[in-house]
Amino acid sequence: MIEWKSESAVLPLVGIARRSPASGQYFEQWLCANKYDIQQRLMSHGAILFRGFQVTSPELFQNIAAIFCSELGDYIGGNSPRTKVAGNVFTSTEYPKSERISMHNEGSYLRRMPRYILFCCVTPAAEGGQTPIADCRRVLNRIDTSVRTRFERSGIRYVNNLHAGAGLGKSWMDAYQTRSRAEVEARLEEDGHTWKWRSNGSLQIHMNAPATARHPITQEEVWINQAEQWHPSSLNAEFREKLLSIIKEDDLPHHAYLGDGSPLTPFDLANIREAMTGEERVFKWQVGDVLLCDNLLIMHGRQPYSGDRKILAAMG
Repeated sequence: MIEWKSESAVLPLVGIARRSPASGQYFEQWLCANKYDIQQRLMSHGAILFRGFQVTSPELFQNIAAIFCSELGDYIGGNSPRTKVAGNVFTSTEYPKSERISMHNEGSYLRRMPRYILFCCVTPAAEGGQTPIADCRRVLNRIDTSVRTRFERSGIRYVNNLHAGAGLGKSWMDAYQTRSRAEVEARLEEDGHTWKWRSNGSLQIHMNAPATARHPITQEEVWINQAEQWHPSSLNAEFREKLLSIIKEDDLPHHAYLGDGSPLTPFDLANIREAMTGEERVFKWQVGDVLLCDNLLIMHGRQPYSGDRKILAAMG
């Protein structure tokens, strides 16, 4: 059914249909029958790209995702702008096509972080639009010992400002899919976050999360946070300067600090970004591709692009 193309050191591992294009339904059946073998390969490589199958409908993609995700995520509390396509299938992050999305582990700021994330290519971009990935184990090994020690000790504090219907970023109604403050507070209480409502109706949330973690099966230590992405230094310098001229830093849609509230230093951010860049691996999307990632082992991002692009995402 599948021919494994990549060598052991290459990321992602690539499985290509021996007879292409192959039926998406047949691919689904094959995944069910070979789930254990795939999971073993995934723990080694972190990401597997399946190619040559006719997977273009959100319904079929959701069925495939459900093979690996015992509970598909609803993305409540998620920070990225996404559109629900069908069921628990969403568009990949809807961010301006001219901008790069830095690599990150999906929902690492959430108490219930997705274990797996899958992507499906319906329409590849005319140019660019790749989904770079990196092995979190290797990223951790590249980070300076002093930085690693402080981050392991303190963790990360994410600050999320959600407006009340007009403003930058997402509204709290969109993020939590409700207009009830009581429902939002119940979810925040369950997740162990702290928050405050502001006089203009907006909501500021403080979310503390670990910077590193131990994989539950392989027991390997991994770098697993979005500190550099949430930090304002990740923004285009000109845009950041204009933004901070009209709003306070504490009012930015996102910010990140060490878990004790102390700031991330320029050295911290430069060292982390250098480590991520050093492990970045890129492949070109083809129609029908399905990328399966262990979200604890692999971080992902997005390259700028031109033309139309439609990548579906499911997680759980």
